[in-house]
Amino acid sequence: MPAIVLVGAQWGDEGKGKATDLLGNTGSAIDYVVKFNGGNNAGHTVVIGSEKYALHLLPSGILTPGCTPVIGNGVVVDLSVLFTEIDGLEARGVDTSRLVVSANAHVIPPYNRTLDKVTERFLGKRRIGTTGRGIGPTYADKMNRIGIRIQDLYDENILRQKVEGALDIKNQLLVKVYNRRAVTVQETVEELLSYAERLRPMVADTGVLLHRALDDGKTVVLEAGQATLLDVDHGTYPFVTSSNAISAGACTGSGIPPTRIDRVMAVVKAYTTRVGEGPFPTELLDADGEWLRQQGFEFGTTTGRPRRCGWYDAVIARYAARVNGVSDFVLTKLDTLTGREKIPICVAYDVAGIRYDELPMTQSDFHHAKPVYEELDGWSEDITGCRSFDDLPKNAQNYVRAVESMSGALISAVGVGPERTQMVVLEDRL
Repeated sequence: MPAIVLVGAQWGDEGKGKATDLLGNTGSAIDYVVKFNGGNNAGHTVVIGSEKYALHLLPSGILTPGCTPVIGNGVVVDLSVLFTEIDGLEARGVDTSRLVVSANAHVIPPYNRTLDKVTERFLGKRRIGTTGRGIGPTYADKMNRIGIRIQDLYDENILRQKVEGALDIKNQLLVKVYNRRAVTVQETVEELLSYAERLRPMVADTGVLLHRALDDGKTVVLEAGQATLLDVDHGTYPFVTSSNAISAGACTGSGIPPTRIDRVMAVVKAYTTRVGEGPFPTELLDADGEWLRQQGFEFGTTTGRPRRCGWYDAVIARYAARVNGVSDFVLTKLDTLTGREKIPICVAYDVAGIRYDELPMTQSDFHHAKPVYEELDGWSEDITGCRSFDDLPKNAQNYVRAVESMSGALISAVGVGPERTQMVVLEDRL
């Protein structure tokens, strides 16, 4: 049975959580949903009836009855956030007992949260725009081989040795560079160990678990945090996250080999948004940008920060289709565009008089890219009640077809509202 990868095609906030929820409620059961990268630096919002759920660290499959949500080895875990999120869902009647956490996932220690915040402030105008939650420093520790894994919580001697080794370096930075107090080994070890017993029943060798699930005919969805243009290798570096958010990261972040993956779905918003610093060719710094922000309620799920908004960028969508091997797109938030007389689509870039139909190779050229637009006629009809493609107004259909033809893959579903049922599903493509 299939392993399906679900990624974001832009800079995040496309609606991946809703797409995962859609897969689990369209007739074919989703048995496992695996978060394979990132931490609590991004959020998924899922609306079920009158209930709105904002998820940060937990996989969105936590809301699908009968589904086993998995935090994979590629995730960095803030244990305080994990249990706060679990407690919040349990208080609302959501069963979280199926949650499984990889023994190989890395833990975000408290000193990395501190370092993340002070480093970002120190950078000033050169800041990256991180959320200050310790994700970047923890991935750096992982690559520097001084990281702390979930499994280390169950051997206090190893845990203490690793914390001592990390703090030998980090206290030098905190005290001598950033003028902060030194962090003690004891306080760090005590905080981490305070979560160990509650976490113990959730910890597993998730690579083996998922391999056996696929052998048993189960369906596994591998869900990316962040999105393609935030991938550390293939995004708009250095204004990226610290992990691989493209489809290839699903393998390294879960332990599932590429030969087991059958499908790559990418979620793309009907316009474009970005949070944090970095280039954004179609960004609207005017009334149109504010209109998109208010109509689409574009404020960060995790941070509450206003998102930067712009028109649909087909160049980015084509890039995402290529680098991820996208089999089909889910187009979300089409309803946000209702009421526009004309809707621009970026079809190419102009860089110093030269047309680019693909992403420019260099950071400098991308920074100076100006959008080349084509305009389509808009619509004024309310589309939130549409449930088939034929229900959509003609101009909305034309917009979807135009986006599809420019973006390099078929569109299998279209979001027309925030609620889980507000989807136009093209049954023959899903």
